[in-house]
Amino acid sequence: MIDLHTHTTKSDGTFSPSQLIRYAKEKGLSHIAVTDHDTVEGLDEAIETGREIGIDVIPGIEFSTAFIVDNDAPVSNEHGRCKERDIHVVGLFIDHKRETFAKKLQEFVDSRIARNKKMCRLLCETYGFDISFEKLQARYPEAVITRAHYGAYLEEKGYVSSKKEAFDRYVGDHCPCFVPREKIRPEDAVELIHQGGGLAVLAHPVLYGLGKDNLQKLVATMCNKGLDAIEAVYSTYTPADERDIRAIAEKNGLLISGGSDFHGANKPDIDLGTGRGRLYVHDSVYEELAKRHRKVNA
Repeated sequence: MIDLHTHTTKSDGTFSPSQLIRYAKEKGLSHIAVTDHDTVEGLDEAIETGREIGIDVIPGIEFSTAFIVDNDAPVSNEHGRCKERDIHVVGLFIDHKRETFAKKLQEFVDSRIARNKKMCRLLCETYGFDISFEKLQARYPEAVITRAHYGAYLEEKGYVSSKKEAFDRYVGDHCPCFVPREKIRPEDAVELIHQGGGLAVLAHPVLYGLGKDNLQKLVATMCNKGLDAIEAVYSTYTPADERDIRAIAEKNGLLISGGSDFHGANKPDIDLGTGRGRLYVHDSVYEELAKRHRKVNA
């Protein structure tokens, strides 16, 4: 059993990199990818722990990108007619030490910091909350600050009764203190991942509610830049969802990837390796991806 989509405290998970790898060993996983949002800060710790306890750790990352949808095409009711969608692209087998890759990633980090400072300023000036980026960093040391951290911090301070309220009233999309992050396009993420020597995977496509036409447009655009795989096995998929994504993979010549999207206590219904209890990503998925990686980097 493997899991190719997980998060640690270096982004918005609640397990440290070493805790995650030890938990993977406990769960009986043979391979695990650490794919924190827009950061590789936890990879060295995870890889070293993997060496110590005998589990294969795949260095990865998950990029947030922006995709413009065709509003004339049918989309799900949940997303309505929003023109820009947040699309996640997972990188697997990346060489996070490569200079060109590291330099581009630092630009993402700088952009995220600037955005966080703006959000803190809005929360402070508009609502009088005692919050700053420096205080968030002190409360969550070494983590890449995300909106999940805002929610936890505001709840701890008594400004909201739950993280959900923080999102609903203050930092969720379209809320008064929300500041959008500077994003790249999905196809740009594919190129960047390849520059880092990795394989590019379109993450959980069912979740975007794009509709058939927009999803095929997204896949085609990414395939033109060399998309390697698509996440066809995922915690929240129904059997029909998995069949649909497997069909898209076959149609477009893509490999299959899969994972739980484990976040620890931040997604308490999702367990490592097994998702909501029925997830199972076979070792053969890893073997095919590893074979592709060896081939393109030969």
